[in-house]
Parts: sequence; structure tokens; C-alpha cells
Amino acid sequence: ALIPSPPPLHLSVVHISTAISITTSSSSLFTRSCKDKDRIKTPTMSLFTLILLSILIPLSSGHIAEKLGVCYGQLGNNLPSPSKSVELIKSLKAKRVKIYDANPKILESLKGKDLQVSIMVPNQLILNISTNQTLADQWVLTNVSPFYPAVKIRYLLVGNEILSSSDNATQFSLVPAIRRIRSSIKSFNFGKIKVGTPMAMDVLESSFPPSNGTFRSGISGPIIKPLLGFLNRTKSFFFLDVYTYFPWSSDPTNIKLDYALLMAKNITYTDPGTGLTYTNLLDQMLDSVVFAMKRLGFPDIRLFVAETGWPNGGDLDQIGANIYNAATYNRNVVKKLTAIPPVGTPARPGIVLPAFIFALYNENQKTGPGTERHFGLLYPNGSRVYEIDFSGKTPESEYKPLPAPTNDEPYKGKIWCVVAKGANRTELGSALTYACGQGNGTCDPIQPGKKCYKPNSLVRHASYAFSSYWAQFRKTGGSCYFNGLAVQTAKDPSYGSCKFPSTKL
Repeated sequence: ALIPSPPPLHLSVVHISTAISITTSSSSLFTRSCKDKDRIKTPTMSLFTLILLSILIPLSSGHIAEKLGVCYGQLGNNLPSPSKSVELIKSLKAKRVKIYDANPKILESLKGKDLQVSIMVPNQLILNISTNQTLADQWVLTNVSPFYPAVKIRYLLVGNEILSSSDNATQFSLVPAIRRIRSSIKSFNFGKIKVGTPMAMDVLESSFPPSNGTFRSGISGPIIKPLLGFLNRTKSFFFLDVYTYFPWSSDPTNIKLDYALLMAKNITYTDPGTGLTYTNLLDQMLDSVVFAMKRLGFPDIRLFVAETGWPNGGDLDQIGANIYNAATYNRNVVKKLTAIPPVGTPARPGIVLPAFIFALYNENQKTGPGTERHFGLLYPNGSRVYEIDFSGKTPESEYKPLPAPTNDEPYKGKIWCVVAKGANRTELGSALTYACGQGNGTCDPIQPGKKCYKPNSLVRHASYAFSSYWAQFRKTGGSCYFNGLAVQTAKDPSYGSCKFPSTKL
């Protein structure tokens, strides 16, 4: 398990070729920087010891910081095999991998590989595990024992963003389930595995300024506080899914893009409550959780970025989702989190922030807006969406030029919602029925004898229904998706006297 790095020792990296220039004053400086119990008692040190320290002190922190990982999602019907995927993960120079289950084929492919692994208990099992230690033991026996320690399982996450759901029963079962899984891990003597659960930023009811970070009142006392007590007692992490893309894209006027991409040159924000100065949105978001934990009496629990990333594509109405921004953000995250000595955040300077970048692949079966299917570092064929090096050692100048962004400003024209290419005809009929059943007169023009009835085509009728539905309900949360059957288009599908409803951003 990782531990926060100690405060900087103010010792510069000294190469072997210049190590002989180190004087005894350096050793006394090191001595003063250490806690009493760790002090080096001798007033002078051998040349060999000095050389060794000059190499190991900076590198020990760097070794921890460099262990960035990638989230390996599997919601695609065209993804490479687990064994090929593991090869691709290593080609990115990632040192960790997170999966969203305990897929035995993936775990088998990870045996003997130098990759730290995070696995997950599915959401649907939490309720039962929370009241049944035997079930928890069985889960660990089935999903961990056959692979550990040949697979470097280091993190066992119970559920995924449980506190973002509306399932109160599962929410209140979360901490008891975590405790039972932890008990199982201990009984099997799997001491290197940390147990936790990933949270989204919506666990906060206030995040601005960061010093005002506060957990939601409904979960703060009954769920978050006992969770923090568990994490503190077991020296685990608060696992956090944090995306600067979403707050920026919802308010691009007040949040500057460069600030969200970790590339701002002259943009800073000073927290009036603490005087801390922020140079990027990621630090602000992370520190808001730090202060929220401190408010509940837990100032020292370590953060682990369980997910972060930026979409490389999306729908027409999704601003800033492009390859340029995705590459820029993720490269800057790598640069920040692999820095030696560690950078940390304004509230926790010099502290290592372990992280997983989301995601390995563009996953074509993820539901929701187009961005959900475009967070990948790789296309399903294994080729890179853009170049990235998780070790942080590749200079920016060695990367190939990126395609210029074209959607950093909101799209100005009309948009329609039409049937996607290759849509399943059986499912399309059901979606047409659903769309026509919503709203007022949504599908009147495609009824027999009306302007859009002919040609009597399922695809034409469904495209009209999708556009009509979306035009009515977009502002209240309606989407142009229909379980993957629909896509947005800027090309007007109207014909003759049949005019398709459209929407404007």
C-alpha cells in the first residue's frame, strides 16, 4: 500500500558523478529533517552512504508517484481479449489497472505481471453481503483466493459510486458490506489489499470555495462518517472519481478551459477561507473533499483518484469533447502526478496522489451521452487515440501534433436526432412506440394521411419521433440516445412538406 511522502527534505538530486561533492553539512541537514526516532546519529557519514542516499531519497518518493494506472472497462462488443489488453496496458507504461468486477479471464491474464490491480464487488451484491459474513467470505474465496498473490491485487472496491444512486437500502448497506469484505480479507491473510469504495463528487453538497467542502447532509452522519472511521482505522484511501470536464462544460463562461485542462498560465483562484492559491480546477475539487473530511474530524485520510479523464469525442451538444483537450488534460495529469518530488495539492503539498485514468478503451456499449463512449486512450482495435506515456518521462516535444479542437465553443446551429446506422429493427420499433407515447402530439405528423407518413418507413418514422421527442424534452433531461439507436446530426432530415422538429443549444 502507498503512504504519503514525507515533507521535502530540501536535498537536490545528486548524480553519482557529482556525489563526492556532498559534505557532512548535507548529512546534518538530512538529520534535522527527520523525526527523532529516524535520525542518523553519527555526525559524519561514509561516502558510500552519502551516494546511496543521494540516489534513493528522491527516487523512493518518485517510485510511488509514478505508479499511475488505467481503468479497464469492458462495456464494448468489439474490444481486444484480456491478454491483448494487458499487453496494451503495459505499452502505455501504466503500473496499475482497475477493473469493475473480478473477471477471472482478466485476472488470469494478469498473473505474474508487474501491475497492481484493483477489483470490485458488484453493486447488486452489497445488500446481501452487508448482513451475511459467509457470503462475503465466499466472494473473496471465489474471486480473490485463486489469483492472489500471483496477481498483485492491492485494492478491493465495494460497489461503484453507490452514494450517487437513489437506492437508499444499498446506500445504508455500504459500510456494513465494506466491513464484512475487510473481515474476509483479514481472515484469508491478504494483508496487502486495501478495502474501500469509489465516490463521485456529488457526495458533496458544497465544494466552493474548497475550504467550504461539505458532505451532503443526508449521508454525512449515517454513512460518510462511519466510512471515514473505517478508512482511517484500516489506513485505506478515500477513493474519488473526479472529472474537471463536467463542471467546466456546464459553466464554460465562468470556468476557463485552460484552468480545467491544468494548463492555465495566468489564472489563479485564492480561497478566501484559507488563503490557499489554486492554479487548476482539479486541485480545487480534490481539496474540497479534503476539507469535507476534515470537517467531520478526519483530516489525514489519503485520497486516491479512482477515476479522472477527459472525453475525446461526444455529441454535437457536448462542448469541448475532442482529442486535443483529452490528450492535453491526461498528459497534464500524468505530469502533475508523476512529478518528483510530489506536488500534491495546496491543502496537502508534497503528498503523493495515486490515480487511475479513465479509460483504456472507447466503449461502444456504454449508455448515456456520446461522451460516455469516448473516454478511451485506445480505440477498440488497440490503436491509440493519442500518444501518452504514464511514466511521465516522454517530453511534450516528442509527441506528434494533435488535431486542432473544433468544438470548444457551443454549437450554434440546429440539431436533429435520427436513427443511428445499423440500428436493430426490432428494438427500433419499441423505441418508436416509447417516443410517440411521450409528450403532446409527438408523433401526429407520422400518422396515416399526415405530412410525414409517407414513405411508410420504420427508419423515417423513428427518426421523426426521436427528433420530435428530443425537441420537446431536451431541456428537462431528455436525451438523443434511445439505448444506442439514435444519434445527433446537423444535417436536416426534413423532406418535401415534412419538417422535422429540431433543437438549438
